[in-house]
Amino acid sequence: MKPLIVALDVETDTEALALVKDLRSHVDLFKVGPVLFLKYGGALLSQIKALGAEIFLDMKFHDIPSVVAKAIARAGEWGVYSATLHISGGKGMMMEAVAVPNRPKLWGVTILTSLDEKDLKSMGLSRTVANQALALAHMAAECKLDGIICSVREASSIKKDCGNDFQVVTPGIRLENSGDDQKRVETPSEAIKQGADYFVMGRPVVESASPLETVKEIYQSMKVTR
Repeated sequence: MKPLIVALDVETDTEALALVKDLRSHVDLFKVGPVLFLKYGGALLSQIKALGAEIFLDMKFHDIPSVVAKAIARAGEWGVYSATLHISGGKGMMMEAVAVPNRPKLWGVTILTSLDEKDLKSMGLSRTVANQALALAHMAAECKLDGIICSVREASSIKKDCGNDFQVVTPGIRLENSGDDQKRVETPSEAIKQGADYFVMGRPVVESASPLETVKEIYQSMKVTR
């Protein structure tokens, strides 16, 4: 599967489906988050699947174990490729989710890329972002999750400690600094260099004048800089 995941950061199903149609020859996996899902629900997931694309359902589940397990089971019924849950929900929550039959791949969220050390301190956490992300990744691996979500800056150490089969997915990827709400960002080539199996790009693609040309530029930038 190709490493670029395009986040469908748009307001309508019409826009989302048009992007999938335009990009599906270059992109295998599309991220659907809460904004689109809460508006269109499973019907949109079925439409995306009908176009031959795979879905990364990024709802970041975080609840008591039984509720999260039921949510993961429902995601599996929709045929999504992968889904997210917060590792900070604890081992019991993760283990129940992993035990769900016919489930999607489970990727655990470590530290959101909109957070930095100052934010962790305000929440009473004394570890650095890197150390906290690594600790959470270890917990996810122990619970047999398929991988984690982390910034590029933590990817290498997590991949080294948790093994090549443990998938690393990096959001906050930009072709250049965009000055938005992400605090820990890197480029596509750096993401792959640091061990990411997948990297997620939303606004830089979907808000460009030509999303398809931007995707081609992304892949070209990786070839040039490798």
